[in-house]
Amino acid sequence: MVSGHGDGMKKSSLVKTSLATAVTAVAGSLATDPKSRWYRRLDKPSWQPPPPAYGAVWTPLYVLIAYAGARALSRAGEAERPALARALGVNLALNAAWTPLFFKLRRPRAALAELVALNVSNAALTRRTLRADRTAGLLLLPYAGWTLFATALNAAIVRRNPRA
Repeated sequence: MVSGHGDGMKKSSLVKTSLATAVTAVAGSLATDPKSRWYRRLDKPSWQPPPPAYGAVWTPLYVLIAYAGARALSRAGEAERPALARALGVNLALNAAWTPLFFKLRRPRAALAELVALNVSNAALTRRTLRADRTAGLLLLPYAGWTLFATALNAAIVRRNPRA
């Protein structure tokens, strides 16, 4: 196994997961528009974090996703690696889809349904990752927790803005 890390992780896996995660992060950041008139007019709960908090949270979460994915893919058996890679790919696609649904299409209900799918995907990805490497699976828990918080926030926005 080619490794540049003391943890037995393949460098090629880290490069691939880092690129995939970076594409997801960039897609999300390009679609986010908290300064739009539409977004500013939404009735949001008092417990919503301020816009700058999102970058401060997502940056380390994306690093964890890339690292955990690479670590798990490097340690997964040949038989389980393709399913794990698909689970990660589906998860990142779902992650990237929320922002344009919410901000560009202005469809909070559709975005909420998409978050439910992302949460299911998070559970499946975490389960597969835990089987391949316990540490990698545990590293995904903050991401899963944050998306559960995002789901609660999105649901609150839907409730407070029935016409949005």
